[in-house]
Parts: sequence; C-alpha cells; structure tokens
Amino acid sequence: MNNFILNAFAITKSFTKIDGQKLEILKGISIDIEANNISMIIGASGAGKSTLLHILSGLDFPDGGQVKIKDVDIFRLSDDKLSTFRNKNIGFIFQFHHLLPEFDATENVAIPIMIDGSPLQKAKKRAEELLELVGLKERLHHKPSELSGGEQQRVAVARALANNPSLIFADEPTGNLDSANSEMIHKLFIDLKNILNLTFLIVTHNSDLIKLGDKIFEMKDGLIFTK
Repeated sequence: MNNFILNAFAITKSFTKIDGQKLEILKGISIDIEANNISMIIGASGAGKSTLLHILSGLDFPDGGQVKIKDVDIFRLSDDKLSTFRNKNIGFIFQFHHLLPEFDATENVAIPIMIDGSPLQKAKKRAEELLELVGLKERLHHKPSELSGGEQQRVAVARALANNPSLIFADEPTGNLDSANSEMIHKLFIDLKNILNLTFLIVTHNSDLIKLGDKIFEMKDGLIFTK
C-alpha cells in the first residue's frame, strides 16, 4: 500500500499578461508524493515548476484544485492556521539562502523555533543541534557574510529542519553553488532522509541531483508526467 504524504488534484494557475491576455501556467496538475522518498520535478525554464512548488507548499494559492498534506486540505485553512500548519509540518529551501545578515547561524536557525513558541535558550540549543547535524559545528556563531556559499546553504537547510517537519520542499537548492558544494548538499539530503525519515520534493536542473531521486516528474506545457 502506498504511503502518500501529499496529494494534489487538478491544480490550475493563470497569470494575466500586460496586454490583458491570460497565460495558463498550470493546466489541471495532479500529483501524489510518497512519504520518505526524494521526488524531483524537472522541466524547461518557464514550465511552471516553481509556481507548482509554491502552491504545493502553501506559499501561493491556486486558481483551482486541492492540495492535501498529511490528509489536511491546506487551502481550506484560514491564513493563520495555514501559517501555523506550514511552520509545524513543512520546511522550504530556496536557491538563495535568504539568511538574515545581522544574525549568526544559530540565531537564523532559532528564529522559526521561537516563532513556534519555544523560549530563546531552548530554541538556540535546538538550532545548535541542527547545525551540528549539517556539519557546521564550528560555525555556530558566524554571520552569513563570514560563511562560504555552501555553508550558507547548509544553514538554510538546518533552518528548514527547525520544527521537525516531515516534508521538505527545495527550489533549485544547488543552483547557486559550485559542483563541490552541490555534491555536499546532495549527500546531506540523502543522509537527512535516512536519519530523520524525511520526504523531499525538489525542483532542479542538476543532473547529478536528479540521479538521487526515487521518483522523477517532468513538467511540460502546464502538465506533469512521471518519468
């Protein structure tokens, strides 16, 4: 029996161009993501991969369709409840790390933990544990400007893990890194999946990262296909 953590049905999304014409980006996409797998979404630039990822993670809203995560219909939640649900169940890794420059690595990872209600010292302890898990034990008190690109992205990975999510979304997570740092992030994803029993849904162009996928989906002409 399949164990799906995410089920999406008939997702549509359009944008209105400057000339007033409607541009259909997603044309009724349905996708099921199996728990404890690494699933990949590939496709040409402009195919709508990031748009779909943002909808599936609750960062954006579809024009139509349904997204269930752990059997919760996320777009039936109020804005506040959706934010709470996302903070507790979902981690998101962007191509650019979006770390806050005035805070060190520990503080950057601790912020979502504090938002979830943990006191400062408990949040910092959890943040330090996560940074050690991603190989940054010696960089706990370094600010983003004092870290390499690969280290910054590993801080972002630790931040995505802050509240013990079961599902991690990643949008071109190695798109801004050289091959050595990309390989390090790839290995980290495999380790985290196995250690923490995580599910990953990753948008990528990186052929080496694609090879690690348990399941590959290709987007084309607003639709999605299993490779």
